[in-house]
Amino acid sequence: MSNAITIALSKGRIFRETLPLLAAAGIVPQEDPETSRKLILDTNQPDVKLVIIRATDVPTYVQYGAADLGVAGKDVLLEHGGEGLYEMVDLNIARCRLMTAGLVNAQPHRGRLRVATKFVNVTRRFFAERGQQVEVIKLYGSMELGPIVGLSDLIVDVVDTGNTLKANGLKPMDHIADITSRLVVNKAALKMKHERIQNMVEKMRQAVQK
Repeated sequence: MSNAITIALSKGRIFRETLPLLAAAGIVPQEDPETSRKLILDTNQPDVKLVIIRATDVPTYVQYGAADLGVAGKDVLLEHGGEGLYEMVDLNIARCRLMTAGLVNAQPHRGRLRVATKFVNVTRRFFAERGQQVEVIKLYGSMELGPIVGLSDLIVDVVDTGNTLKANGLKPMDHIADITSRLVVNKAALKMKHERIQNMVEKMRQAVQK
């Protein structure tokens, strides 16, 4: 069905906080991704499907047209670069901050800093803009361990309450960006299915503003 609409979402907080906005656009998933093993979920609209993928993959699916729309954190979009997609609406959900962090009792550092992060591109850009050369070490999780075990001097990660940092003897330091989730749309899909997608986007935008 060429006019079918596919929306890419990730499990967890973003999915839960997107549900009321989808409902405002008349879209209700038939199953809960936390309990279903399916990766493609049906909705109450026969031609609208939800694809459940990793948060970091959402912009890639939308860029290449494997999904028409998606919901992705600004952190993921900054890292991805946003090619092939339009950022349509700031959904104002899943709020957090992208920050550098280091050990509370760290000694002043001499020489090139080592920074552990999954946000490699964002980190390089941030330190380059400050004229600092850093060695970026890519990690996929448990960033807080980096400074503790001596793998890195700093980390770059999303910070919500800061409790995880605190519990591990780290403190937030430099603020890189405020993060919320955004509704993104594939450029070609917006042309081909303009009326339907625009209608969906508008309803979600209105729901955010309420």
